[in-house]
Amino acid sequence: MESLEKRGRSLSLTCCLCMFLLQPQAAWTGDCPADGRTWVPFKDRCYHFVHGEEDKLKVYNYENAKSLCLNSELLSIQSAEENDFVVKYSPEVWKGEVNVWLGMYYDTNIEDMKWFDDEAVKFTNWEAGSSPLDFVPLDTCVAVHSDTGKWERVSCLDDLENGVVCETAQKAEKAKQKPSGLLSALVILSVIAIMAVSAVVWFLHQKRHPGSTVVTGFEYHPPFRAPDGDRSCLVEAEEFDSGP
Repeated sequence: MESLEKRGRSLSLTCCLCMFLLQPQAAWTGDCPADGRTWVPFKDRCYHFVHGEEDKLKVYNYENAKSLCLNSELLSIQSAEENDFVVKYSPEVWKGEVNVWLGMYYDTNIEDMKWFDDEAVKFTNWEAGSSPLDFVPLDTCVAVHSDTGKWERVSCLDDLENGVVCETAQKAEKAKQKPSGLLSALVILSVIAIMAVSAVVWFLHQKRHPGSTVVTGFEYHPPFRAPDGDRSCLVEAEEFDSGP
């Protein structure tokens, strides 16, 4: 009997595990802004390549470019992968070579280039022959060539560029992921196997102990109930009549 109880506990644990696997598991997914503009996700960021009716001026100085990036920032590139993404996706939006404004400028306090969102400059891709920082004007900004991916120092005030890309972080949200078909099939097969093993255990138990049952019986005890008012009066009357 002890062996049967152990097997029963093992089967219960297995069933609980199967039910857990069937539950939808939580996962974190990203979400780009839903503001009517076309946002392209890449890793944990979203990018909007300004084009079409929105691209009215066709050429922009730095301040004009910034004004197009509402609730977002001008493009900042932090890795070679991100730089390649911009180069590869640009032909999907623009024809020919486009010089895209970057959200980078020369900070006189640190005497070095800096991103406007205060991120550290971890990656650069300067074109050959770029002027040394010793001779950089105070109004220096940066543009990236869409055909080569090379960066060029330009004037924030005087130069006009013909490409704008806005960038923002994806909004993390919790989403439920449905269990896969393969996982569901495995769980169903596991349940069938458990039922088969249970039937074999019950059959062997009946063979060794005919007429017995695996389920432990228990004795039912009805809850205490106080006598109602009429029965209480009857008992008191009988006690009074039988008195001395």
